[in-house]
Amino acid sequence: MSMTEVSLATLIVTLFPMLYFLFSSLTFLLARLSDPIVTWLLRGLMNVYFRAVSITAAMAALAFAAAGRPGVATGMAALTAAAIGARWWFLRRMDAGLRARDAGDAAAVTQLRRLHVGVMAYNAIQVATVIGSIPAVFPMTA
Repeated sequence: MSMTEVSLATLIVTLFPMLYFLFSSLTFLLARLSDPIVTWLLRGLMNVYFRAVSITAAMAALAFAAAGRPGVATGMAALTAAAIGARWWFLRRMDAGLRARDAGDAAAVTQLRRLHVGVMAYNAIQVATVIGSIPAVFPMTA
């Protein structure tokens, strides 16, 4: 397997957690975020999602660097950094919202819902960016 094929494989593997989160997070739109079990599951899903994207994007950055594609490697490294930063940002706010909800703040559930929709939007933008970059990263040759 050539390094180009390995780098393509790592890019596809990076899409797996993104696409999984894209579809699985939709089910939480139907759930009540006032339920501690639901929010525990949502927080866990967000945590695993960001960790998986960080790890797979870092592997893709290394594969693209080894394949002699420094521009793409830099982009994948930026994706890794964004996932690490977003994990910190979203989970910190999720934890604050959960503490507020548990303390009796009626507006906390609405804030948790906005946060949920925000992380879904973040993920959708990430997925669209990665999928949209595939033709530029791997141009079709005749």
